[in-house]
Amino acid sequence: MTRKYLIIDGMALLFRHFFATSFKEQYMYNSKNIATNGIQGVVRHMFKLISMTNPSHVIVVWDMGAHTIRNEWFNGYKKNRPLPPEQLVPQFDHVKEVIHALGIRQIGAEGYEADDIIGTLTRIIDNAIIVSGDRDLLQILDENKNNELWLTKKGFTEYNIYDFDRFVEEYGVLPEQFVDVKALMGDPGDGYFGVSGVGEKTALKLIKKYQSIEGIISHMDELTPRMREKIENDFESLNMSLKLAALITNVPIPIKEILEQSAYTVDIAHIKEQLDRFELTISSRYMDSLIFGELNG
Repeated sequence: MTRKYLIIDGMALLFRHFFATSFKEQYMYNSKNIATNGIQGVVRHMFKLISMTNPSHVIVVWDMGAHTIRNEWFNGYKKNRPLPPEQLVPQFDHVKEVIHALGIRQIGAEGYEADDIIGTLTRIIDNAIIVSGDRDLLQILDENKNNELWLTKKGFTEYNIYDFDRFVEEYGVLPEQFVDVKALMGDPGDGYFGVSGVGEKTALKLIKKYQSIEGIISHMDELTPRMREKIENDFESLNMSLKLAALITNVPIPIKEILEQSAYTVDIAHIKEQLDRFELTISSRYMDSLIFGELNG
């Protein structure tokens, strides 16, 4: 039977659910005094996704620390991000222990971001649903692959779902050209700024006309004097932004092994046993509300 992959950006869900449930600084602690509110959200979200999509294979992908190869390229990369709250820090490792006990395959690689691993996996596989909150992953959509990007929107069930056709219709460029769009407009959240004064609307207009950053540079004489001045003044920033925005799709990970080990079958009794063992009683009770199809390994 055809494989169907569910690939989850674990850190995106962990941060999302931690902050969604801790805004009043009320945390759920276990007997070891570890807050579990983010973990409870990840588990419930993950199994709701499995219930909704009925995958044959499930992979959770993790960032592995704040320092990546991009920090070596550019010292300011993500430097402006605040440190995670102290109640969240112990959950980084604890959530991985929980997911391991549940029998779900996880992967992370030192020096690389979860997005890079997802880009590496989706370069190879077909028929995958990728769940994240990061629009940078739009660049992975491929006309020749039946993959979808589900961008988290609200709760456990609402997503902004993109496939190749929807992306092209909405943005008017190809997914791989989204890197050039990001390079022009920058990403202040990641600490790089592209060309000052160029937003998404202008960036899309330029890439639609000239196809790439290289195409724009080759036709500088056609630009307005003001736009030409902006690009010339921020040329170094633009080149670095282009490098930082592009996903790395050749992360040295054992892809064949990961794919073979990611087959997953829901075993409700085992799942509830493990959730109770980790004192995740809210998540354990939530399992009773879900309906699962027959998963094929």
